[in-house]
Amino acid sequence: MSYVEAGGPVSDGEHPAGDPTRPVTISYIAETAGVSVPTVSKVINGRAGVSADTRARVEALISEYGYRKTNRKNMMELVFGELQDMWGLEIIRGVERVAREHRVGVVLTEFGPHQDSTEHPIDETLARRPACVVTVAQLSEEQRNQLRAKDIPFVVFDPTTELPDGVPFVGATNWAGGRSATRHLIELGHRRIAMIAGPDRILCCRARLDGYRSALETAGLSMDDSLVVRTELTREDGREAAIRLLGGRERPTAIFACNDLQALGVYQAARELELRIPGDLSVVGFDDLPVAAFVDPPLTTVHQPLTEMAVTATELALALGRGEETQQVGLELATTLTIRESTAPPHQGD
Repeated sequence: MSYVEAGGPVSDGEHPAGDPTRPVTISYIAETAGVSVPTVSKVINGRAGVSADTRARVEALISEYGYRKTNRKNMMELVFGELQDMWGLEIIRGVERVAREHRVGVVLTEFGPHQDSTEHPIDETLARRPACVVTVAQLSEEQRNQLRAKDIPFVVFDPTTELPDGVPFVGATNWAGGRSATRHLIELGHRRIAMIAGPDRILCCRARLDGYRSALETAGLSMDDSLVVRTELTREDGREAAIRLLGGRERPTAIFACNDLQALGVYQAARELELRIPGDLSVVGFDDLPVAAFVDPPLTTVHQPLTEMAVTATELALALGRGEETQQVGLELATTLTIRESTAPPHQGD
């Protein structure tokens, strides 16, 4: 686990002699005592697992420098399981926007690309004791309980699984987005509409697939299982799924991809098969990442307001960190369809 600090007045690692008015941090106490941050945290919170000599040394420094826990009010934490460039950048932008307004520092934590965030220890986060946490990583029940035990409020960003009642979260209207994408293709005249769905284990992917199914049923069209491929949310997996869908005798005239990266894979497959978009194949994505407007042709996609979701999650987390009562702990922001040039009516006779 690694982290960086940005966006606010966090003074971690700064000698208090430089500015006596600034609060002493856990990191400074740890460095001065020659111990780890978790060790200092154990002393501060009266936990076992620290030798008597080490505890006495740390307590002496705490007394000397007047460490107070209140400095955590100037710091929040943003936790990723794996930071994906395009998607994650939109989230970071929203979090930092709110953090700057409130003069709060942001610690950015990434568990790592090959680590399961639900199994990774969060000791460093617990030791830092931020005022609040916005977590894109999907924490386990045990990890959520650990945060609660330390009185660290948290908000789950775009949960991938069903959460227990009362767990604060911010998501998007994925079902409505899947329905609007499919309905758009139906209104253009498409009848053989394929979907490249995401993994069934991810809540938003199931919701988008259900929205696709609902739009078909409303239009009197039955869902053809042969036109649905479930795969991971990557460009390469989208390409492979599209090759499979487009290689049959009765190829679809349109593909709805579960995210924009998969849709970019569909573009690649169409080029390899010498199919024109949208002349031979209409394509719709989901997310509306910045790249969607710059591909050729520009991609019709469901706009998921990632930055606005991050703003909302951060405002909610900071309010909880201040001890404020909030009317809602679960919020879903509306998705909207952004129509560009990758969709058109099917050819006559298709």
